[in-house]
Amino acid sequence: MTGLNKGAYTLRITALDFVEKRFPIELADEDLDIGKIHLERDIIKERTDNLITLNELELSNDEEVISGAAHLQATRDIYLSRAAFDFSQAFFKIRGYDSREATILLNGHKMNKLSDGRAQWNNWGGLNDVTRNQELSFGLKAARLSFGELLGVTNIDTRPSVLRPGIRVSASVANRTYAGRLMATYNSGKSDKGWAYAISGSRRWGNEGFVEGTFYSAYSIFGSLEHIINRRNSLHLTAIFASNTRGQSAAITDEVFTLEGSRYNPFWGYQNGKVRNSRIRKIQEPILMLNYSHLSEKIRLNTGIAYQIGGRTKSRLGYFNAPNPDPTYYRYLPSYYFNSAIGPNFSNAALAQEGFKENAQIDWDRIYRVNTLENEDRSASYLLYDDVVDEGIFSLKGTVNLKPSPALNLDAGITFRQSNSKNYSRINDLLGAQRHDDIDPFSNTLNDLEGNTTKEPGDIFNYNYNFNAKEIDGFLQLKLVKEKWDAFISGRLIRSSFYRKGIYLNERYPQNSLGKSKVVDFLNFGIKTGVVFNFSARHWVAVNATYFKRPPTLKNTFINPREHNTTVANISNAEISSIDLGYHFRFQDLKGRITGYYTRIQDDMNINFFFVDTGLGSDFVQEVITDMDKLHLGLEISCAYQMSSAVRLTFAGSVAKYLFAGDPQINIYFDPNGQRNDIISEKGYADLGMATIKDYKLPQGPQKAYSLGLDYRDPKYWWLGMTANHLANNYVSISNIRRTSSFLLDPKTSHIATNASEEKIAQLLKQNKLPDFYLLNITGGKSWLSDGKYISVFVSINNVFNTVFKTGGYEQGRNGNFNQLAHDNLGGSPSFGPKYWYGFGRTFFLNLAVSF
Repeated sequence: MTGLNKGAYTLRITALDFVEKRFPIELADEDLDIGKIHLERDIIKERTDNLITLNELELSNDEEVISGAAHLQATRDIYLSRAAFDFSQAFFKIRGYDSREATILLNGHKMNKLSDGRAQWNNWGGLNDVTRNQELSFGLKAARLSFGELLGVTNIDTRPSVLRPGIRVSASVANRTYAGRLMATYNSGKSDKGWAYAISGSRRWGNEGFVEGTFYSAYSIFGSLEHIINRRNSLHLTAIFASNTRGQSAAITDEVFTLEGSRYNPFWGYQNGKVRNSRIRKIQEPILMLNYSHLSEKIRLNTGIAYQIGGRTKSRLGYFNAPNPDPTYYRYLPSYYFNSAIGPNFSNAALAQEGFKENAQIDWDRIYRVNTLENEDRSASYLLYDDVVDEGIFSLKGTVNLKPSPALNLDAGITFRQSNSKNYSRINDLLGAQRHDDIDPFSNTLNDLEGNTTKEPGDIFNYNYNFNAKEIDGFLQLKLVKEKWDAFISGRLIRSSFYRKGIYLNERYPQNSLGKSKVVDFLNFGIKTGVVFNFSARHWVAVNATYFKRPPTLKNTFINPREHNTTVANISNAEISSIDLGYHFRFQDLKGRITGYYTRIQDDMNINFFFVDTGLGSDFVQEVITDMDKLHLGLEISCAYQMSSAVRLTFAGSVAKYLFAGDPQINIYFDPNGQRNDIISEKGYADLGMATIKDYKLPQGPQKAYSLGLDYRDPKYWWLGMTANHLANNYVSISNIRRTSSFLLDPKTSHIATNASEEKIAQLLKQNKLPDFYLLNITGGKSWLSDGKYISVFVSINNVFNTVFKTGGYEQGRNGNFNQLAHDNLGGSPSFGPKYWYGFGRTFFLNLAVSF
């Protein structure tokens, strides 16, 4: 080692796929002999390759998102690793944040969708071997490639030159989301002429996952070509095609759970002896990107261009002037007769229970019979259709990292992204009928005045519009590194613009449905700073803080884009302020951290869609929530104690408080042309005023989580790990309309309900806390090195004791007035009680991998 002064240093040794080693050393005049250094295989990487993390969930608004823990799989931080691999079973969210708070980069290109701010991990799902090289800047720390959001920045680097050369083949079996997986990868390594390439492919499949009727079919293909022009310059081309098709499942009420259990799924039924799921989610969005990199002693430059095109579809059953085909429809359940307006009817309730037990799944045979035999004109009473988003995303980016001196770093970057999406509904299957008449059954109006009313399979119907979104995002960051401290400051400027273009002239909104809407523009800024104080090599303190503003997402800008161009009135940017303070310690056998954080998200907004019986009337509404104020406050603790060379004891915990810190404004919008007699307002909207929800808990997963782990690593290359986890303080999502003044109105008299006492109101509006629970997980593995081949076996068993637990839920919005909600809860078995999702029971995963 040359160019170093005498004194104390930390020697850091790293190698691909091996655990990093650090040694304190003292440089003097004489030579320093540190002896032989043995590196251990990185089991964290092994776990990342092998574990199926539970990182998808279906929310009450029917949007499938990826958990915020998904981007933490490669971390060595005990707490973050436990959140990614253990707490995620309960849909635990780091610091209570939505997954949009994690900025995900693929070779430096931002992959968060402009529509909802979230990254779609299925776009590269199944490609573990080539996406395992990840650079994570967690939380509010400085990140060299982007300003980031509250959960930080993760960059996935797929260059062949940073991946392990050779061949890796693996096969897996499981009983979680899929039953089998095959994966193969080849990386050429760098040739004498500077070329390197990598190819990878995988196949995942299963007739049924842990939840009934949830089939899985996915395949992924990856190719990457890199030309290292010289030691400073290189070009890198990457292509990814990933297809993911899966059957979805539903949240269920306590009543349905009692009758059918936690694995029950109402979305499927038998057709000709085979399982057919009515809700199928399919994602195919290929990615092509080209990057140029320059790397020298003081300059690192990366520029690139990327394009992604493809589609996302979600199928569902539609019914028109016909009975609801959902077997859990409230009129088919015993509670409907218990809660009858004329009093309980126990005999009919018993018959309903017997009928539900015998016909708990979709009756496909009956659907075909109605469409083919009972409709004289052969028009569709039932049909299967797809909600489709066909999107093209263009991205152009550039980042530069300068090091003008050993103590100074300067980072800067700019990204331009443009999204053009086509959004429409498409007939998938007429289910035996010959045609569909594209008429809204509730208002008897045409969905498209200018188009053909008669529709056939493959035709677009119901709605048809385009979205256009643009974003320019730039950041500048200065970082100073000293012997005892380092600090950074970062700034961001971002401009966004959205507009809608209607393709259909909707009869319900003839003045505001066809053509281009106004363009909605936003200009925002952000600032972030942090300081690390190094008291010694064993103790340091880090503090980070940020304040930034950001626009609403595209999906929260337009009130009802399927039908018209209207945007949210007085739309505003959200304001986010956050600070975290962490103490870190590292001794020879003990290391860990304690971090506290405070975050406030103000002026946020959201839009929900549902049918509601309010105190003003009933209708299908768009609920626009503005001026939302959220508080995230908590403490994270993690430590690892090396009890011996083979045994390690770990602990991770989180104690937090996520709540509404203010009362938002509620407006509802609806079609005033409906045929109902109890229409809410002829104006088509109603201002419900303030929802009194301050201090209600946010439905962001468990707010308390503890994990105790014990790991044993044998010198003969086998290992075993066990974690005991406790998760608590999880709450359902509340109905906002019930917390407005309209809730107390009797829709028959328009006056305050006479029996609405404060005690009864408090009882009905108390937020439902989900039961706390414990989970025990076990993992183990064995590896061999023979004739240059590395062979590994990995096994995991989650939820060893087969605990039944709820992971989340929401209050159904139907009962939006006091009298109706009180009556529905009178008998203890409400027809519109909260719906819940349940976690997996005992599941396993087994993987065999060979590398050479």
